[in-house]
Amino acid sequence: MKFTKLHCAVLTAIAASSSLSAEEVTKKAKSAIEVIEVTATKRAESIQEVPVTVTAITGDSLEKLGVANFDEYVEFLPSVSFQGTGPGQNEIIMRGAATNQTNISVSSVQALQPSVAFYLDEQPVSMQGRNLDVYATDVERVEVLPGPQGTLFGASSQSGTVRLITNKPTHDGFAAGFDTSISSTKGGDMSNSVEAYFNMSLSDDIAVRVAAYNDHAGGWIDNILNVPGEGGYIGSAVVVDRISAGWGKLADPENTPIVTPKNDHLVEENFNTTNYAGARFGLSYLINDEWELLVQHTQQSLDTEGVFAYDPNLEGEESTNRFQPENNNDDFGLTTWTLEGRLEQLDIVYTGGYLDRDINSTIDYTGYTNGGLFATYYLCTYSAAPEAQECLDPTKYYKEETSASRITHELRANTSAENRWRVTAGIFYDSQELSTVGQFNIANTDLPLFTNLQRTLPGNEGINSDGGPFSSEVSFINDVTHTIDQIAVFGQYEYDLTDTVTASFGARWYQIDDIYKGSTSTVDVSGRLRAFGDGSDAALTEFFGADEAAAIQAAIASGQLETSLLDDNGVLTVDDTIIKASIDWKVTEDVMVFASYSEGFRPPVTNRVGGGSATSQEGAFEGFRIPVYSTTDSLDNIEFGIKSSLFDQTLRFNATAYYSEISDLQTSRFDPTNISFLVFTDNVGDAEIRGIDGDFTWAATDNLMISGAFSWIDTELTSVNDELVGIAPPVGSRLPFTAEFSGNLQANYYYPIKGDMSGYINGSISYTGDRLTGMTMNANVVEDASHLIYGTGSGLSIENEANVYSGVNYQDRNGNTYKGGRYVADSYILANLSFGVTNDEWKAELFIDNLTDEHAILNIDTQQFTPKVVTNRPRTIGFRFSYDFY
Repeated sequence: MKFTKLHCAVLTAIAASSSLSAEEVTKKAKSAIEVIEVTATKRAESIQEVPVTVTAITGDSLEKLGVANFDEYVEFLPSVSFQGTGPGQNEIIMRGAATNQTNISVSSVQALQPSVAFYLDEQPVSMQGRNLDVYATDVERVEVLPGPQGTLFGASSQSGTVRLITNKPTHDGFAAGFDTSISSTKGGDMSNSVEAYFNMSLSDDIAVRVAAYNDHAGGWIDNILNVPGEGGYIGSAVVVDRISAGWGKLADPENTPIVTPKNDHLVEENFNTTNYAGARFGLSYLINDEWELLVQHTQQSLDTEGVFAYDPNLEGEESTNRFQPENNNDDFGLTTWTLEGRLEQLDIVYTGGYLDRDINSTIDYTGYTNGGLFATYYLCTYSAAPEAQECLDPTKYYKEETSASRITHELRANTSAENRWRVTAGIFYDSQELSTVGQFNIANTDLPLFTNLQRTLPGNEGINSDGGPFSSEVSFINDVTHTIDQIAVFGQYEYDLTDTVTASFGARWYQIDDIYKGSTSTVDVSGRLRAFGDGSDAALTEFFGADEAAAIQAAIASGQLETSLLDDNGVLTVDDTIIKASIDWKVTEDVMVFASYSEGFRPPVTNRVGGGSATSQEGAFEGFRIPVYSTTDSLDNIEFGIKSSLFDQTLRFNATAYYSEISDLQTSRFDPTNISFLVFTDNVGDAEIRGIDGDFTWAATDNLMISGAFSWIDTELTSVNDELVGIAPPVGSRLPFTAEFSGNLQANYYYPIKGDMSGYINGSISYTGDRLTGMTMNANVVEDASHLIYGTGSGLSIENEANVYSGVNYQDRNGNTYKGGRYVADSYILANLSFGVTNDEWKAELFIDNLTDEHAILNIDTQQFTPKVVTNRPRTIGFRFSYDFY
């Protein structure tokens, strides 16, 4: 699976806080390990002296390590995991703080805010469901800050922050360089990349820097011919009728004729290709001796085709059946500016940025009719006489056009670092707007019902009223604009209690306005929220009708529905203050211990059909209504850490133990059987997380550097909402997507060849433990659907966590119930090896990634009711060459 170098940088940074080049090792020998300066506290400090958990790695070290793609370095993820389905469609997870994210097809409409913030230099660029996928070229360093960082970095820094720091223009004269690679993947196509940069001083005061890149990653997943009865996709419309008594129930589902989808025209080997192309331009202007202006612009295009997961129901680990052409085009332009200088005794920084992003996607949605309450309704002539009932072609698609913009401003001041007391204080403003139109072809428009129904959709009013053929394939539309405005004031105070003990306290006050406008097909979301915000009998009755308004008022009065955060314009406003406190003790010159308490949060999420009554009104769902919005979920964290540089700076060892509590855990929910055929978000309970992170770097000899990292994480649900009993994992279960234990080792051996030339050998091995997938115990239901559709099971591991699903929730028409369990992404071991020659100017390298050709299970996607396995790239052998001009 091909990901950007950003992912590689982020994940490798977790594993090791530094590494040395060949020249540094051979010249410095065992003298010292490189010390990296970071800005994790918004002032420059040595990574070993900043009293927070932070890992970082320089751009030069990333290049020396041969970072090439995500799956090759997924082994360097001790405290980090991810969920996603391909480039531009992933969420980073830190320290196990994870729940279900929304299906990518509605992530722009209904997704949770990310729990890990991502920054490009000073600009936050996170986005729900689709974090900005920046190609990391010409990088100065990557900083990774596990644990809540909300006081300095704000919303969505709930469980951590990742900062990609780029190289800036320098005033030292001319420099340039390039890096190129070519590689071959077992069973796949060739890949190649080229990167280049140059830096030039145009005058004593002005310098420019330009970096450009183009990366093509060949595919290895095959879209094979669908052959029903021989392990291929048979059909889907009978599945829901076997599981529940939904709309459009068939008289004889076992014998109802089904049209099998065809994909003859889309059969292709290695069809999952990825292309990154872009450039970054920077200009530095020295205004005077104390003030400097930096302006940068980054432009990037990310284009993918195909999918990045195989279907375990088919033969092999590189095959899938797709019935629609799929692509994802993701373009962005980011302009940033930073003015910094000194005013009296204060260091002043004003920084801002403007992000413009456009996403156009087409997704095969055939699998949507594999399950759910309305599957037969969408496809079958269930209203006909029993002998005339049939199910039509299930081939479906989803198309998305999303435009997002974000502008931020931050003004902050720092007192002198030489003072016994130090203050960082600032004000932050952020305005995000996301407009999206998602068009779903999910209902077969040959059915007379949908010929008539679709006349009501916008633009279709002119369709012939005699029930003639429907003129459009689109049967469902999301058309919304989501605006999030935030203002915050933050500060941090540090005081040296003694020469060796320092205490600090930080706080952030924030206010967030969430404005959600638009419609979901014929549902007026804007009017719905205004009615809830007004809250009067008249407003609710006008929108919902008298009977429904009375029921809603009763739900609000009982506390089942929360609406107090909405005003009468439907704007959701939340404000709060979070804090962080720490104390550190420099035991010796080379050893520091610290303790801290910190808070993080994710803001509320508005639901499209909030207040709607659950489809099922039995058992735990009696009286249940969809939340109008999910409220803020918060994470409180306590940690104790040690940072040490030992044996004359030849061994660095850092470790942190932490305990976190998550309150009002937000998650995405899709329960068409019991509640609604639309995805919504909810606060589902509480959780606890305990863990230990550790990493080391050891200059073992004059020529050998050994480093490694490990993470042990214990997550536990401590409470679950009543209506989720038997659906969500029970109290005491693990949170998804994170292994209990992960660890890695890498060794870099350098040796002199002749003159200034050095040779080197790099090797690494890593272990990632079992991970559970999702927050719903639906694996056995999905597995049953796989048997019905493909005639075979997936063969994936399942951890059963409950004897049966209860009541109507997962009981089929024959009275059969299903065990409650989740799929398990099994543990794996990966190994990499590289050989090279380098001097001060150039480097040539042969590399073998995934040496043993391990097919690791990185993620299991069940968004379309049958499991798809997101996997790593097979064994890849390649050559890499770089040259720098000075």
